[in-house]
Amino acid sequence: MKRLKFLGISLILLIIVSLVAGCSSKQSTGDNKSGAASTTNQQAKSGKKIRIGLSMDTLMVERWQKDRDLFVQKAKELGADVIVQTANSDAAVQNSQVENMLTQGIDVLVIVPYNAESAATAVEMAHKAGIKVLSYDRLIKNADVDLYISFDNVRVGEMQAEGVVAKAPKGNYVLIGGAPTDNNAKLFREGQMKVLKPLIDKGDIKVVADQWAIDWKPENALKIMEDALTKNNNNIQGVVASNDSLAGAAIQALSEQKLDGKVAVSGQDADLDGCQRIVEGKQTVTVYKPIKNIATKAAELAVALAKGEPIQTNSKVNNGKIDVPSLLLDPIKVTKENMVQTVIKDGYHKLDEVYKNVPKDQWPKE
Repeated sequence: MKRLKFLGISLILLIIVSLVAGCSSKQSTGDNKSGAASTTNQQAKSGKKIRIGLSMDTLMVERWQKDRDLFVQKAKELGADVIVQTANSDAAVQNSQVENMLTQGIDVLVIVPYNAESAATAVEMAHKAGIKVLSYDRLIKNADVDLYISFDNVRVGEMQAEGVVAKAPKGNYVLIGGAPTDNNAKLFREGQMKVLKPLIDKGDIKVVADQWAIDWKPENALKIMEDALTKNNNNIQGVVASNDSLAGAAIQALSEQKLDGKVAVSGQDADLDGCQRIVEGKQTVTVYKPIKNIATKAAELAVALAKGEPIQTNSKVNNGKIDVPSLLLDPIKVTKENMVQTVIKDGYHKLDEVYKNVPKDQWPKE
């Protein structure tokens, strides 16, 4: 009887121990699952590929194709994907494309705005979605832009005017500005006038035509130049054109009057055509904005914005609403004399491409 009672007590104790061990095991297993899930979530979060939305005004100009390619290349090196859309110089289309990119789950938005004012709508949409915005090369006006990267565009205008004045210190001038919807075009003009106004006031220079080329279209610049030549009986000494495409159109009009190479003409962007015209003596100056520098730096900044990392800037630019934290890079004035040391040395264009229309015995050494 005592033996049975002992066995009964032993069995009860065994059952209790088993139950306690089982509960402990379940609790331990549950904790491990929670820890594993937490670790997995952290890994997924840290391993998530950043998606950048790159909204571009146009790809019709040579330089913007380079911007896109270099930006995408650098972003991929940093482990990010890039969705690129081009608005073809249409403000409504650009805002619609931004809205579409936001639905695709982008982590940061980079905009080359067609219209500096209209793009404020894109910034507002992005911010409502919790997405930060980087204004690329062109400043978006009247919006809470998170970051702006560009070149010193006032200095670009100064360089353009300096180049023309160096060749034609006196005479009749034609000013061909860019798109009035582009804030940069106005900054270029501001810089140009810093150089030209003292000479205008002095009477050395007379501006006989001053117009904007709508949408930066060369055909608009061609008409402006043709009208100026007609109204002034071909008596033109200088043309301050705000980029190489406009310069090319102006030179086309000049060549029809056999004046190409005789009139000083400025440009910008160091397009291949512009560089070729410079070494041929048809265009006086361009302004080289090292695209690799801005494109790769912009990709780095976009990734940093997406990650919420601190950003280093060197300036602030007021866009009509706020002082936008900005990174401004240095432009480079390019003439026939320093073409090899700048554009070609950087690998932006090859020597045989730039000098292809020049007799080979006149080619400089790299």
